[in-house]
Amino acid sequence: MTTIIESAQQKAKSQAQRVYLEAPIPSSASGSDSKKTSGVTVIVPVFNEQHGVTTTLDDLIENLNATHRPFEVLAVNDGSYDQTGDVLESYQTDAPLRVLHNAQNRGYGWSLKRAVLEAKYETIAITDADGTYPNNRLGELIDAMENHDMVVGARTGAKVAIPLIRRPAKWCLTQLAAYLTGVRIPDLNSGLRVMKKTQIKRFIKLLPDGFSFTSTITLSLLSHGYDVKYIPISYAKRIGKSSIRPIHDTLNFINLIVRTVMYFKPLKIFAPVSAILMFTAMVGAVGSKIIFGQVADVTAVTLAMASIQTLAIGLLADLIEKRSPAFG
Repeated sequence: MTTIIESAQQKAKSQAQRVYLEAPIPSSASGSDSKKTSGVTVIVPVFNEQHGVTTTLDDLIENLNATHRPFEVLAVNDGSYDQTGDVLESYQTDAPLRVLHNAQNRGYGWSLKRAVLEAKYETIAITDADGTYPNNRLGELIDAMENHDMVVGARTGAKVAIPLIRRPAKWCLTQLAAYLTGVRIPDLNSGLRVMKKTQIKRFIKLLPDGFSFTSTITLSLLSHGYDVKYIPISYAKRIGKSSIRPIHDTLNFINLIVRTVMYFKPLKIFAPVSAILMFTAMVGAVGSKIIFGQVADVTAVTLAMASIQTLAIGLLADLIEKRSPAFG
């Protein structure tokens, strides 16, 4: 009888470590409200990483053990269609590892949000499963959280293997984000960072399901005056094939940056557009008088009215944003 009971308990424990999701993300996770700041939850989204995930987990757990602090690792299998799920199921470790399986591919951000809601600790760290990020620097980033709201591993170190074709778009996006937030941003969307669970939950309704999660949380915190620290890191060549689509994802990033800042600082968008329209109206009026001898009054008045209306909409949006309750 004792053997049967022990076997049942062991089976229940094993099933508890492997969670399969068929329902939408819950609004809150049971038992997750208590803040346990002494430890850290490390989230690793995984999609078709059968060749590199075990190496990443081995390296990650070894470095977390070296920090001498409580930790857990949540590996989220985001509907992989290769052997990733089987590799994760068969992975053996004495460390506190939980494997979460999405029933289908829901996206990088969706996987992170799900894991955040199930995280045991208040301090949340994220890294990738493709071996690109130096997990040996994770302890340094976690320690820096004592004096900051978010710590980001900025890919500006000595060795950074970002493909040349992606660098111009990345630079433009970073400069746009820096202008809209008014803060210098060394790395907008680094996937190695440490955050606080309460802050992620505050903005969770705004955070997207795709790769734009990291960019959005960066913009959200900076727009609200949170203290974000950047620590230079190296960035290695990934193991396996990337699932990023350069053109499609770049356009999505631009849309995301503008949309996010529209939530928090709408005048950063509307005021420049209004100024451009008014300037065009004035140039058109003066130019038409000089060239044709008469003012193109209809065009000038139309542009001027559009400028005034754009500024009015921006002021109204800014007023609504300041009077609206916080996200989350």
